[in-house]
Amino acid sequence: MTYRKLSLMSATMLMALGGAAFAQEASTVAFLMPDQASTRYEQHDFPGFKAEMEKLCAKCTVVYQNANGDASLQQQQFNSVIAQGAKVVVLDPVDSAAAAGLVELAQSQDVKVIAYDRPIPDKPADFYVSFDNEGIGYAIAKSLVEHLKKAGVPDGAGVLEINGSPTDAAAGLIRDGIHRGLKESKYKTLAEFDTPEWAPPKAQEWAAGQITRFGAEIKGVVAANDGTGGGAIAAFKAAGVNPVPPVTGNDATIAALQLIISGDQYNTISKPSEIVAAAAAQVAVQLIKGEKPEAKTTLYNTPSQLFIPAVVTAENIKAEIFDKKIQTAEQICTGEYAEGCKKLGIGN
Repeated sequence: MTYRKLSLMSATMLMALGGAAFAQEASTVAFLMPDQASTRYEQHDFPGFKAEMEKLCAKCTVVYQNANGDASLQQQQFNSVIAQGAKVVVLDPVDSAAAAGLVELAQSQDVKVIAYDRPIPDKPADFYVSFDNEGIGYAIAKSLVEHLKKAGVPDGAGVLEINGSPTDAAAGLIRDGIHRGLKESKYKTLAEFDTPEWAPPKAQEWAAGQITRFGAEIKGVVAANDGTGGGAIAAFKAAGVNPVPPVTGNDATIAALQLIISGDQYNTISKPSEIVAAAAAQVAVQLIKGEKPEAKTTLYNTPSQLFIPAVVTAENIKAEIFDKKIQTAEQICTGEYAEGCKKLGIGN
């Protein structure tokens, strides 16, 4: 083979490689979130994902959509981003079972899917990034049980359990963790509820019915997130129950942190979503480059990376939330919460 032919082949290969590199740099990545019942997606997850993508792949296009709790709308959004040429879809599914069909569709077109926050049990995605949801359920239940013991609540006393959406596999994992935490205790579950779409008003309505039914028998509530916990607290207040029995939560929303400061909510889970969002962006860029992301574990036959969050109560809210600058006193300690913050040494 002549030198000229070798040179032409080399030039062709370099052009191909350069074109591939350009395609990677200019790839479209979709970030599809499930609902707006929690404020975290707009306030934390998407900003965290976008910021990390801008650092790792400045020329990549990031498309963000929120399905507002509608599985059919999420399917339309999924089809739309694939039509727009998305190479990777980060999917937090409204309906974990229905999402299996979306994964199959994407993979048939060589589009990678990262399951985010909520797993997709029936069809392995290319990767799964989340907090340890079963661990969250166990942690909030165990924290409540220990609190009840310290408060002298006798064995055999009753608690309510408010789970998340029945179509959300992550909610199922949280529920399993709650069950495990309560089973290890000597307290009984008076009643249990799966909250459609994680909707706080539906949790509040159910809790109101249980307050009428059980009254003072209710010594605590294990709620799967801050929205459902807030719904339960609102139901107790509407019924004139004072003080409100200890109620758990999860997500460390501003409203929940304020309720903890005021003494109306017992705990929440601090899981700065930006951490998981950044990890999802890192995995997305690796998949665009054709690399194999490192899995720390496997869940539902999907290579996974699960982060361990922290339980937050009034005792450690200053250290976990304010000292770590997850939130500021200016954001939280407003109006009626200023005095509570002062008592906890926040913002002094």
